[in-house]
Amino acid sequence: MFADKTRLLGKFTAAVSLKAATSREGRASDVLRCDGTPERVREEFPVRDLRNSCRKPEDRDRSGRTPGGVRRAVALVVLSTMAGAVLVAPAARALPDGLALTPPMGFNNWNTTACGPEFTEAMVRDIADIFVSKGLKDAGYEYVNIDDCWAEKTRDAAGQLVPNRTRFPSGIKAVADYVHSKGLKFGIYTSAGTATCEKDNGFPGGLGHEESDAQQFASWGVDYLKYDNCNNQGVDAKERYRKMRDALKKTGRPIVFSLCEWGQSKPWEWASDTGHLWRTTGDIVDTWPRTMEIYEENVVLDSYAGPGHWNDPDMLEVGNGKMSAVQYQSHFSLWAIMAAPLLIGSDLRKVSADTFTILENKDVIAVDQDRLGVQGKRIRTTGASGADVIVKPLANGDKAVALFNKSASTQTISTSLAEIGMSGPAVLKDLWTKSAHTTSDAISASVASHATVIYRVSANG
Repeated sequence: MFADKTRLLGKFTAAVSLKAATSREGRASDVLRCDGTPERVREEFPVRDLRNSCRKPEDRDRSGRTPGGVRRAVALVVLSTMAGAVLVAPAARALPDGLALTPPMGFNNWNTTACGPEFTEAMVRDIADIFVSKGLKDAGYEYVNIDDCWAEKTRDAAGQLVPNRTRFPSGIKAVADYVHSKGLKFGIYTSAGTATCEKDNGFPGGLGHEESDAQQFASWGVDYLKYDNCNNQGVDAKERYRKMRDALKKTGRPIVFSLCEWGQSKPWEWASDTGHLWRTTGDIVDTWPRTMEIYEENVVLDSYAGPGHWNDPDMLEVGNGKMSAVQYQSHFSLWAIMAAPLLIGSDLRKVSADTFTILENKDVIAVDQDRLGVQGKRIRTTGASGADVIVKPLANGDKAVALFNKSASTQTISTSLAEIGMSGPAVLKDLWTKSAHTTSDAISASVASHATVIYRVSANG
């Protein structure tokens, strides 16, 4: 019945995108984007001329946006009079290569090291070892990815990229081989511009070198490419990213292609046949307000995601230490129900046992990795300081339901089987406490401030 409702309602439903002003006050001033055009930002978050670095060193945002975002897309959800309908958009056209049929899972060093001295080949090898020894590989984490600052400042005489001799004395291929020896995959980074985003004028970028760089990456055994947006010279994003897409395809090696375009040209509208995932926002920062800003921008884009083409709200901050355990648990739960890539951004050599408990919750991971590939839809919200209900249909007919408390105090958050398109009785399994109970209709919980209760709802008989 749910499927019939979905098909029927799809014929009568429309969505409208609106621009929304930032929720925090602040004066605006002009800065320059990577392409030299002005962008308005609030003065309480100072930025430099972005043509060189495209990011603020204090928060690692390479997009040129301030925390809070210069732009936030807000969807107007058209509510149906038919109870329980959760609309699923028609499938977008994805790359026909069979890659990233579920959201990629792995690690990227940027959130914890950026370009700091601890970013070395020894760290990368250690992370690969920890993936195996601590059970992350068994939980589904697969990619060990490196970010900016892995290269020398100049290409060699033949125009080839040169691994930094201090950070990677063994070269990139040797590190990739080590990662592969652990049964894992290896990812690398560059930018769709003349230089990367590193603050001191960057490292060599891929613009104009797409084919040679792609061939070099393939020869090293690269399995995943994060392609940033700095120093892009004003060249159209579609042109730049599709040139690298074609170059990667020409290598013959299966390489997941991650577009780190920061959402500036709305890649969710055009990139499903260009890459396997696309950033929807500027960079995440290890603070609750910034995590929430990114959540709000990404959660309304559910209709654009699916197998092989995912909305990417940026890497995880779980374990980096500036949020509470409750907030990290919500961060992980929300990314999972939004079918987001789960790329660990903390130094796993230093994190607490609680961090591993969050990152290795296989029940929550199963929601993210469900083969149906539907991003959860927010079916109810009471605003930025209230409560959200998000529903994600799963391949076996179950539903994942997140009850998210955005407020500063505990509150009861409720929905019902009817509202999510199911009939009772049903079993509700709390994916964090592992407790389960049967309900005839009500789905409700007392949810602490900034916490998320996430249920897997299964028909009972």
